[in-house]
Amino acid sequence: MTNIIDGKKVALKIRDELALEVSKLRENGITPGLAVVLVGTNPASEVYVRMKKKACQKAGIESYSHELPSNIQQDKLLSLIDNLNNDPKVHGILVQLPLSKHLNESIVINHILPEKDVDGFHPISIGKLLLGEKCFRPCTPAGIMELIDSIGIDPKGKQAVVVGRSNIVGKPVSFMLLERHATLTICHSRTKDLPAEVKRADILIAAIGKANFIKGDWIKEGAVVIDVGMNRTSDGKLVGDVEFETAKDRAGAITPVPGGVGPMTIAMLLKNTVEAAKI
Repeated sequence: MTNIIDGKKVALKIRDELALEVSKLRENGITPGLAVVLVGTNPASEVYVRMKKKACQKAGIESYSHELPSNIQQDKLLSLIDNLNNDPKVHGILVQLPLSKHLNESIVINHILPEKDVDGFHPISIGKLLLGEKCFRPCTPAGIMELIDSIGIDPKGKQAVVVGRSNIVGKPVSFMLLERHATLTICHSRTKDLPAEVKRADILIAAIGKANFIKGDWIKEGAVVIDVGMNRTSDGKLVGDVEFETAKDRAGAITPVPGGVGPMTIAMLLKNTVEAAKI
């Protein structure tokens, strides 16, 4: 019988453990603080930011929200980040992406101090990840690895296939799988025979942002399938990148959408913030 991986349950366990850790830090006069910067009125981003605030409150983390107009000039945004970099109450800074088109995301992310880069996107953080050094790891990839661990799967020696090569998920999760001694294949839009590559996967990470793109009959019997996709269909249904109903009959374990990877992203953000408070 296929194991449906409950991301909500795994995330709740992490958040409960963090709440205890935060309580001890507060007793010692340290209150972890997370500053979230939201530019404009992207509905999905607004929902995500509200979820982060709520999660911070439950964990005992102080949340500082900065909601800025979509037409804010880059120098004003960088000035705010300077202030947050210098604020001792703020241990972690997250600038919600995507930004307005007139803003340079790379310059903005690079402006955050690496020791406050709880999103794990700063070049120094990514460089340390590639080198296998301690750093703040991007939240979604870190959450993926936690989900794999939660079902007792050791990636060592297994065929891992990552579909998608984004800087946010595909590339960093690939580094993490290599670190755990998986044999890695990265697939993308130029891959010639995607079904054949997917069929080889003992561990499949789907992160391409296309609804039901990966068909169930591509899945290897007994494979672990982690579906990062969050896609809205024409009838309003939220689905992943993997054709779930057919894939679950072949997979050994699979994440649902919603309720799989999504909750883990916020849990790992909180974990990074708590770690930043200890520096």
